[in-house]
Amino acid sequence: MARMLLLTMLVAALTGCNAEQSTLAVFGADARAIRHIAIILTSGAILILAITVALYVRAVRASEHSFSHEQGMRMILWVGAIGPTLILTALLLYALPAMRPRPADPGDLVIRVEGEQFWWRVAYWPSDNAPPLSSANEIRVPVGRTVVFELMAKDVIHSFWIPGLAGKMDMIPGRTNRLVVKAEKPGRYRGVCAEFCGLSHALMAFDVIAMEPAPFDKWLADARAVVPLPAIATPGRALFDAQGCGACHTIRGTPHVGTIGPDLSRFGERLTLGAGILPPTIDNIAAFIRTPQQAKPGVRMPAYPQLSQEDARAIAHYLKGMK
Repeated sequence: MARMLLLTMLVAALTGCNAEQSTLAVFGADARAIRHIAIILTSGAILILAITVALYVRAVRASEHSFSHEQGMRMILWVGAIGPTLILTALLLYALPAMRPRPADPGDLVIRVEGEQFWWRVAYWPSDNAPPLSSANEIRVPVGRTVVFELMAKDVIHSFWIPGLAGKMDMIPGRTNRLVVKAEKPGRYRGVCAEFCGLSHALMAFDVIAMEPAPFDKWLADARAVVPLPAIATPGRALFDAQGCGACHTIRGTPHVGTIGPDLSRFGERLTLGAGILPPTIDNIAAFIRTPQQAKPGVRMPAYPQLSQEDARAIAHYLKGMK
């Protein structure tokens, strides 16, 4: 039994060893505070457990009648009631102020994220009253600046969670929840949906890229600049047009303005395909176009089995050029 308990504890500890998606490998101020609270509260629980074990050992080893009734009652009062109450009260007084949400200013960057089955609609709303920048399945944040996430859902309840940045926040249809965060370290990290939302719940992730402020500002300005794409009749573009892909997807600078599916305007710079589940290679993109249900069961994107592999690869090459 002791070996099984030790093995369970080791396996549970190993779940926090992934630097891309871990509550222990933090890159945000709020996640760091959560980790600190967890360590303090766990220490308090261990202290209470140690006291309980010590009392148990003392009771087992003590000879009969070694305690009088008054001594036993006094021990129960102080060690069993007053002691744990003081420890728990101290932990509560420590944790409550630390759980206050981070304040936000009107000039902070707002990123609206909407959960859908099974992907993420993302829009950046800068403070200069410029039009929002639409994206999907990838979030970029500046290091050292406060960012306000406005979280929504269109279909079912989702849960927005970037373990290394901040705590979880539910995304509820008809309601907007706010999560205020601040990244402290640049890098590439991972976010997930933490609420079961359908067949591909486990296949609904997203990349989080924390950038230094200057590169982030440049990326945002470049991404917001609508530059018409050259009107070159490539096979991939012609097939994209002919198959009606623009009815669901937007590519800025083209007539395609669909809003049902993800925005593909800068698809070529994204680090994953299908909301964090596949590397965006030409073969993977082509396969996803033809049979998306194989990669992501329950996805609402229709299949295109009538497309040949060659045609699907041509569309994939076209999309990889969206940068």
